[in-house]
Amino acid sequence: MGEVMVDLRGIHKSFGGNEVLRGVDLVVRTGEVVVVLGPSGSGKSTLLRAINHLEKVDRGLVAIDGELVGYRRSGDKLHELREREILKQRTHIGFVFQNFNLFPHLTVLENVTEAPVSARRQPVAEARARARALLARVGLADKGDAYPRQLSGGQQQRVAIARALALEPKVLLFDEPTSALDPELVGEVLDVVKDLAAGGTTMIVVTHEIGFAREVADTVVFLDGGVVVEQGPPGVVLDAPQHPRTRAFLSKVL
Repeated sequence: MGEVMVDLRGIHKSFGGNEVLRGVDLVVRTGEVVVVLGPSGSGKSTLLRAINHLEKVDRGLVAIDGELVGYRRSGDKLHELREREILKQRTHIGFVFQNFNLFPHLTVLENVTEAPVSARRQPVAEARARARALLARVGLADKGDAYPRQLSGGQQQRVAIARALALEPKVLLFDEPTSALDPELVGEVLDVVKDLAAGGTTMIVVTHEIGFAREVADTVVFLDGGVVVEQGPPGVVLDAPQHPRTRAFLSKVL
């Protein structure tokens, strides 16, 4: 593994009186695949959204490749960045959502080229060439002119992955990328994620797919009640968990 790519320090986040994250620390190195497991309501999605400042944390710091996300430090004070600066930072953090979030009025090719052209001012011809290469990489070379409604859920999610890759992010975040899919479509999406892992892409994947975690993760993190209960190699956390809460969770899903 390389240098530290994602560094979370003491992340706290509440919604009203509900404290969802209660002091989460997490380090992800360049090329590492971290799979986050945990019951519903444990804070997994909020944690991902905090990484790219979609959720502003109450306390704590997020850094990507050594740069604070959402803030700049001046002496011993933090100043929140302007929205334009935050949007620029987000171009380094790819996000694949549960429900695809594709633009329904744009073709597949347009969905993948939109961000590089608008956010990075990439020439259209260059963005399209890269988009076609990415669609081929996710097995959809022939779908560039289709609209999202004409695709299966698995195909839409693969387009969403290509779109996230189009900005050449430093880290890819996946929020339960297969939870909205019919069971027979899950494999085609996970195969793409496995290929990315094999290629050295830095990833944080929230999922319930335990087999995928065992096969692909370098590190498994078990989150419960807004805290990291246990983390380590999959062979340890999944096969010989130390914490009773981890054992109880795995006994229900394995």
